[in-house]
Amino acid sequence: MKVLIAPNAFKGTISASDAAEIIGQIVASKYPNSQVKKIPIADGGDGTCELLTEYLELEKISTWSLDPFGRPAFGSFGYDFQSKTIYLDVSTVSGIGLLDSSELNPRVASTFGTGKLIQKGIEMGAEHVILGLGGSASIDLGLGILQGLGFVFLDSLGKEIVPFSDHLLKKLAYVQTMPKLSKLTFTCLCDVRNTFFGATGAIPVFGPQKGLRPNQMDSFSEDANRIIQLLYQKAKKPFEDCTGFGAAGGIALGLNAFFSTEIKFGASYFFDQVAMENEVQSSDVVVTGEGRFDQQSKEGKGCFELLQICKKYQKPCYLVTSGNDGQDIGFESVMKLPELDFSRIDYKKKAAENLKFTLEKKLTI
Repeated sequence: MKVLIAPNAFKGTISASDAAEIIGQIVASKYPNSQVKKIPIADGGDGTCELLTEYLELEKISTWSLDPFGRPAFGSFGYDFQSKTIYLDVSTVSGIGLLDSSELNPRVASTFGTGKLIQKGIEMGAEHVILGLGGSASIDLGLGILQGLGFVFLDSLGKEIVPFSDHLLKKLAYVQTMPKLSKLTFTCLCDVRNTFFGATGAIPVFGPQKGLRPNQMDSFSEDANRIIQLLYQKAKKPFEDCTGFGAAGGIALGLNAFFSTEIKFGASYFFDQVAMENEVQSSDVVVTGEGRFDQQSKEGKGCFELLQICKKYQKPCYLVTSGNDGQDIGFESVMKLPELDFSRIDYKKKAAENLKFTLEKKLTI
């Protein structure tokens, strides 16, 4: 029996690679005669470009940068010298996973550190950036990235606003651009289809996850709307809210004002890169998983898209996850994880234990 193990990351707790190792160990112990192949998957969420760097055998560039609050953080990206392309996850140095839940603060959290990593790639000759948007800690419209690339922001008095300033969106009045970067292009990989504005936009849907309180929503939306108009007026471009602009606090929206920016949905892009259809075809059984399979998962995230491939080739697909939304959509079996107490200091360790326990108890293929 050929078993393909292809989990997504369990958001904020277990990486896709670690999840694949855990699932692989359980499958091997329960079915010692099986042939196991592990292909951790990603869909634009945390670790997408890290996995692509590994699969595509790119040069991995590691260097110091800054986390969402300006503290030192060690980051990395993949570099394809031939195509002059860097593969970088926003979550590497600007991710919510780097922060404790008690310190979330979207008024300050910035993508500046990601901008500095991109600048490092530019110094190496990069002209194109594949940017994985998942897992960001900020709602800064990509302003931090722009600052990291050399854009200068001024307040109403003409004073420069330094990176990680409190209430950047409220203070920003003038933008000084970097014309020498005009050839730089971006492909943004995202795992959600939300626009920036609207009831399912970045602020109402993802704001609370990043520490935005209910009484801050309206003022934050007003500030964001003003800044978007400012950016696109400066760029002399009309603004049109697009699918995917709601991902990662509007990063693609901000980049699109000044750079040629394409949005791609990460699961399809990733599966093309790793020839996932061929892998499913050559397997007898597929086991996947993610932290919580919910309604958003059905809108193009990794496990759901993998299920569609399994259906196409009539391969049974098993899902391990929390939540109830994975039932009755075609999985051979849904193994439900116990709820995780994120207030525990050791919640990541407990998440791994829960995954092992659930598989040992419920996995039958």
